[in-house]
Amino acid sequence: MRSGAKVGIVGGVFALVLGGVGYGAYNILDGLGGGGGDATSTAADASEVRTGPVTGEEIAETSKKFLAAWAKGDAATAAALTNNKGDAEPALAGFSETAHVTEAVITPGRATGSTVPYTVKATVSYEGTSKPLSYASQLTVVRGLTTGRALVDWEPSVIHPELDKGESLETGESSTASIEAVDRNGQVLTAEKYPSLGGVLDELRKKYGEKAGGTTGIETRINSANADGVDQTLLTLVKGKPGRVQTTLDAKIQAAAERGVKKYAKASVAAVEPSTGAIRALANNPSTGFEPARSGAVAPGSTMKIITAAMIIQNGLGNANSPAECPPDVQWEGVTFHNLDKFSIPNATLKRAFARSCNTTFIKPVAPLKDKRDTALKTEAERYFGIGLNWQTGIVTVDGKVPESSGAETAASYIGQGKVQMNPLNMASVTATAVNGRFLQPFIVPRSLDNRTFATATPLPPGVSAQLKEMLRYTATSPEGTATQAMANVGGDKGAKTGSAEVDGNATSDSWFTGFSNDLAAAALVQSGGHGGDAAGPVVAEVLRAGP
Repeated sequence: MRSGAKVGIVGGVFALVLGGVGYGAYNILDGLGGGGGDATSTAADASEVRTGPVTGEEIAETSKKFLAAWAKGDAATAAALTNNKGDAEPALAGFSETAHVTEAVITPGRATGSTVPYTVKATVSYEGTSKPLSYASQLTVVRGLTTGRALVDWEPSVIHPELDKGESLETGESSTASIEAVDRNGQVLTAEKYPSLGGVLDELRKKYGEKAGGTTGIETRINSANADGVDQTLLTLVKGKPGRVQTTLDAKIQAAAERGVKKYAKASVAAVEPSTGAIRALANNPSTGFEPARSGAVAPGSTMKIITAAMIIQNGLGNANSPAECPPDVQWEGVTFHNLDKFSIPNATLKRAFARSCNTTFIKPVAPLKDKRDTALKTEAERYFGIGLNWQTGIVTVDGKVPESSGAETAASYIGQGKVQMNPLNMASVTATAVNGRFLQPFIVPRSLDNRTFATATPLPPGVSAQLKEMLRYTATSPEGTATQAMANVGGDKGAKTGSAEVDGNATSDSWFTGFSNDLAAAALVQSGGHGGDAAGPVVAEVLRAGP
């Protein structure tokens, strides 16, 4: 062992313990007790080059010998049993040399096809401090393209399931100072209690730890491959002295957001205070990895009609209570757009069409804009709703995109399709802007913490906000409103808009919903959730009920 750790079977420091992998007659001692010479022989070492799928015998023997060599600390032998020795050897060696694992017991499970799961129970030791680290991972056995040998298909996740290409497992002084993040009322926020905040808290620590007076500790972490990325802490051996970072989050609202997204396999939600722009909650399910609530960029469907309605009103093409056509379908430069199930509304107004989410109403009136119609939505979104500007929230966010368009894409953009891209934080901000009458850039830590420059936009013209609120309220309270059922148990001054967005390749559309109650606006996305009121609506309602 390169770090001086002993080699042994179960009684030693490093060991491979036979689990349920189904090795048959193979002796688990092979390749563990001596110099490792046996570990390089596999069932594919015959003179002929084998072809075809790997056999069960090859899967069992190759995985056993790889795990045995890894457990011994013999990185060279283990790497030679993979299909990428150059990348595998330094990663395997780093398990002891840079991650400082001094004890490890690897227990294989039963193979499923060519994939073998296993658990690792390790001890990390650094500068006189030791702590256990346990996790589960898996490997897959494939046939080598040139040699025909059965080999482990090398991926960094073989070492640890959270490792990606270019990343490394390291133990040492933490790269950033510790923080104690608190909500608006001083309540401590932790990833254990609020799982969706794990990435947010790591980012706040990296960006503001030293500014807040924090000191570094000792940790085992995944060192990000991206220089601007955030390292992921796996184990804290010694805690640093935390610096206190005040956030705008509200623990009560965050807890409701966490509950809401857990109802669906892929869901995200964000909540913003219209009167200030303060972010009150961000939640995602799954709670780790990519965070659609703040980093997503997908079509928002009919929730986009909030901005389109403002564009129609400001360009003199209609108002909330003016007559509006809602035919079953409409033509735009040779392309037919239609309503859900081709419904129509006789004697409609813009408000009623908004409440029923009539697509044709939000396409047909825009034709008179002529040469402006390809740029009008982009102008409205950016100038009045702050979409596409460089938001300085305190964490990394994707700030929406409404590009110029042409042809049928222009019509599609009016109903939240085409090239329009949003996430729940963007749409919560859009609703907050409609309610407040002016865009206030969302933020999660005070501007005074680092004197960053907030994005600004022009206030909505007088009367436009009032009409948008009237339309949102009607959608959430009238018998014909598509949001009424989802908002039934939400109190206070309330309004909402539903949306569903078609996604290429998906049989079921994404479910969108955005709404407000008193001084809280929220938006949710449930991927492949169907109609907005059915899936995303209950998520938003749960968040709004936790607000003021």
